[in-house]
Amino acid sequence: MNFNYQVICNNLLKESSPRSKDVLEKRFGLNSLSQLAAGGKEKRTLESIGQDFGICRERVRQIEKDCLKSVKEVARVSCQKPFQYFENQIRLSGNLRKEDSLVSELAPSKFKNQILFLLTIGDQFQRFQETQDFYSFWTVDLNSLPSAKIVIDDFIETLSQKNKSLTMDQYIKEKTPTLKFGVGSRALFSYLEISKCILRNPQGMYGFSNWPEINPKGVKDRAYLAFKKENKPLHFVQVAKTIGRETNIQTVHNELIKDPRFVLVGRGIYALSEWGFEPGVVREVIADTLKKAGKPLEKPEILKEVLKQRLVKEDTIFLNLNNKKYFSKDPRGRYYIREG
Repeated sequence: MNFNYQVICNNLLKESSPRSKDVLEKRFGLNSLSQLAAGGKEKRTLESIGQDFGICRERVRQIEKDCLKSVKEVARVSCQKPFQYFENQIRLSGNLRKEDSLVSELAPSKFKNQILFLLTIGDQFQRFQETQDFYSFWTVDLNSLPSAKIVIDDFIETLSQKNKSLTMDQYIKEKTPTLKFGVGSRALFSYLEISKCILRNPQGMYGFSNWPEINPKGVKDRAYLAFKKENKPLHFVQVAKTIGRETNIQTVHNELIKDPRFVLVGRGIYALSEWGFEPGVVREVIADTLKKAGKPLEKPEILKEVLKQRLVKEDTIFLNLNNKKYFSKDPRGRYYIREG
């Protein structure tokens, strides 16, 4: 639904005194859209506005309070349609919505300050300020926060138990038999969105906000996310292409070399250590294979195990295996680690 929010705000303030109107416009950043379109008009502090008029900040606060009271009375009659639209959108999201998401949903960014002003003067809207655990959000039902906390706590417990990210569909499918929340997927999305502990990545996966695959920081975490996305070993050039953003190939390669999460498994090809790949050159992989076996192994057995760990040619494995400095053969032609 389209509304001209600038006109609505202007009409609400037209009966106010020039000074009262000026105070509210500066407090909420309601001045010309040309300024707003350029990135948003800054909201002014009580002190800075007081300096404009040569009055104390408490006097500015009183003017703001009195003007808001009168504007609210006007809005109860003149703003029924936009208020109803706002309320419907919030109710569709489980009766609460993260402030940034709600504002961007209701109107283009240039109207951000007007939207926040209208939400402030609407009797049915309640704002919760940002805390250590939650982002700021708006609600039309004070009982929605306890419901949101139940969902968030359950989601946190699920993530902790699984120790891996999951989609909303996966969560709903698992919880459907025992789900006590009685809310739809849109409400679940809205509830999780206000939590600072939980985050959704671009691939639609939810996890803890400090998990690299959910909230990657720097090239190494984005490289990690690239491997998780492709779910297979990749050449460092492919990793850079998957990351995108004009990522420097050499920078990616350097990070893959330094970070223990990545293991070189072929010529320029890396894999995640969590997939079971272990660090080391081919000779070390052979030695590790023999150590784990605890007995001499025939060539085909060694070949099979090493190829699970390295994307190399068989000749490369044979060449290392025939290095008499490190490996020997028993009378049956089986290989073992040479002592000393």
